[in-house]
Amino acid sequence: MGFHHGLSGLNASSKSLDVIGHNIANSNTVGFKSSRAEFNEMVASAMGASSNNNTGIGVSVAAVAQQFSQGVITPSSNGLDMAINGDGFFIVQTPSGTAYTRNGAFQLDKNGFLQSANGDMVMGYTIDPDTGVRSSTTLTNISFPTGAPIAAKQTSKVTAVMNLDARAEIAGPTHNRATYGTSVEVFDSLGAPHAVSIYAEKSDIGEWKLYDSLTGTTEIGTVKFDADGKLASMTPSPLKVTVNPTTGAHAPFDVQLDLSSITQYGTAFSVARLSQDGYASGELTAVNVAADGTLLASYSNGITRPEAQVALARFTNAQGLQPSGNNNWMQSNDSGPAIVGTADSGSFGTIQGSALEESNVDLTAQLVNMMTAQRAYQANAQTIKTQDQVFSTLVNLR
Repeated sequence: MGFHHGLSGLNASSKSLDVIGHNIANSNTVGFKSSRAEFNEMVASAMGASSNNNTGIGVSVAAVAQQFSQGVITPSSNGLDMAINGDGFFIVQTPSGTAYTRNGAFQLDKNGFLQSANGDMVMGYTIDPDTGVRSSTTLTNISFPTGAPIAAKQTSKVTAVMNLDARAEIAGPTHNRATYGTSVEVFDSLGAPHAVSIYAEKSDIGEWKLYDSLTGTTEIGTVKFDADGKLASMTPSPLKVTVNPTTGAHAPFDVQLDLSSITQYGTAFSVARLSQDGYASGELTAVNVAADGTLLASYSNGITRPEAQVALARFTNAQGLQPSGNNNWMQSNDSGPAIVGTADSGSFGTIQGSALEESNVDLTAQLVNMMTAQRAYQANAQTIKTQDQVFSTLVNLR
């Protein structure tokens, strides 16, 4: 039986060296997870035999167990790179079907699809850029508008947060409206900019009339304040201003004025915030990743908006996943079905943008393991050599 002991030991040590070599070779592979060879003792026994008579006959490889411990996260210069800190796998679509990976080295292809270095499509959920809410609960290939600029959005509302000086005199015939005036740039549906101005004249105690020009007589409306300086009413409600383009490219259009936060305190006139919801057309310039996997696209028109959210998957038994090459895994009976969700929710980890997860291979430990496996291989070879010498002695007996 000595030959069998030694041979099984050689096979086991060889398998261990293969696994260690694979780990060392992938010590710089992004998102790689190391493995270790696990062994079982082999015993020869006969039915009814005493437990004291069982004889060991060697060793066998029980499994090659994957180790899904967290790898070190390092920053990168690519805004599309992503690293998972915690539980979860990126979901990618390959020619062979759906796969899972920890390698977040992503990029955009010529059509604007987010893909891995292998060309696998990264999957997630689309988001309505205007509301920031998912527009679908179905997984889809994530993409960005790179072939053409995003369409312009016509301004529908201007929001002003400002204070009118309660100490101002009631306007007379020579009143200068410019004292209490401001303007903001708005956009028509073609993306052309236009100026909208708001001028205020104090018409009575706690009452102001609003105009859209310095000298015009057409009122936008009237706002009244209570004794505490807060807005009491506005007429009409809502307030609107008509934008009259100076060229024939666009017809006049109305913009709503949101003055719900306007005040009249005994302090100087000031504008705390003046914003509008339109924008010109723009080209994609950058993408940033939030901790929950939301992809925020920045455009040349100054707009930043959510376009999609990266999906993650986790498994009841991640060690049961089947390696499929290219740093991907496939679902198996041992792993159980994928539990799909998003980062920073439930048991899922968070996503760090502009970063990559390094291989979790401990190179020092692997080199020590390699030397140990090499010694075991040599020792098992010596077992076979010794057994051969014993047989030679027996054969040469006279």
